[in-house]
Amino acid sequence: MSEELLHSPLEAAHIELGAKMVPFGGWYMPVQYTSILDEHAAVRKQVGVFDISHMGQIVIEGLGAESWLNRMLVNNVSKLQVGQGQYSLLLNERGGVIDDLIIYRESESRFFAVVNASRIEQDFFWMAQHQPEDVALSNESDLWAGLAVQGPLAAAVFARLFPDITLPPRNGIVRFTHEGQELVVCRTGYTGEDGFEFFSLAAEGPAWLKAFVAAGAKPCGLGARDSLRLEMGYPLNGNDLSEELTPLEAGLGFFVDLDKGDFIGRDVLAAQKSNGLTRKLVGLQYLEKGAPPRAHYTVETPAGEVIGELSSGVLSPSLMTGIGIAYLPIEHCKLGTLLQIDVRGRKFSAKVVKKPFYKTNAKAS
Repeated sequence: MSEELLHSPLEAAHIELGAKMVPFGGWYMPVQYTSILDEHAAVRKQVGVFDISHMGQIVIEGLGAESWLNRMLVNNVSKLQVGQGQYSLLLNERGGVIDDLIIYRESESRFFAVVNASRIEQDFFWMAQHQPEDVALSNESDLWAGLAVQGPLAAAVFARLFPDITLPPRNGIVRFTHEGQELVVCRTGYTGEDGFEFFSLAAEGPAWLKAFVAAGAKPCGLGARDSLRLEMGYPLNGNDLSEELTPLEAGLGFFVDLDKGDFIGRDVLAAQKSNGLTRKLVGLQYLEKGAPPRAHYTVETPAGEVIGELSSGVLSPSLMTGIGIAYLPIEHCKLGTLLQIDVRGRKFSAKVVKKPFYKTNAKAS
């Protein structure tokens, strides 16, 4: 284990609970406790809890915060009411994705952004480079421990611990004090199931992890988190998103508001929309049993022409078949297109399918 790895404030609790720890994105994190299949099923059918302390938190506040964020992000921040959040993306001048994030409005002039672990420094640096005088930025990432409680029984687990607090509606945020502790709860997640993300001060995180486990949530690792998000077709920054790829190419156009006014990267996206895409991120699903697909496995036509590679891939525990996503030339992106995936020299037939691969029955008030 490298001395340069960062450590979650929950690390000792993970080890106590029997986690298998691995390096991930510069952090030392639990990949699983029992098995990926077991933990995946718990989230789909009951409730699981993940450590997301590695993710970053950036506070943006000031009289100019809303208008500035609208120039920095692709979604329309002006549509957010107090207590609401939205998925958005931070772009470079070329329209490439620096990061995807969720931005929450806590007041008229205060916003709380949850960003990817590997992009905290880049995000904050990019924001600071463009920061106006009437906006204050604060990187609070070291202050918070984070948990994602996900699954059909997530709301019931929350009610056991906080019977006097109402969960916010989907994509909502609430900040409250419980027994003298400041807590933040966001009704979002990365699994497709109902659930919430829970932030406490770092020192209090281990106790909260154990409290959620005692209340019925199964501890889960990064392995299940990856299979759950991929079944939903959710992109992972660094795998499926990068500074060389745009949100439109990634199929995230729904979160891009080209009509709200100027923002960084807008001209590139507008040109892409006008001229048409040359490549696109698509879902691929095996048509036969085969070895699990993984990132960087090549995607070929039935004739053997290499046309791309998987950016993510996994054996879907819910579907029990191989699934993956890949950027392919636009002429190969039509639903139903037959292709093949090269798995260490073995070819497995696949076809282009609509995302998500798996449809949940998730309901959040």
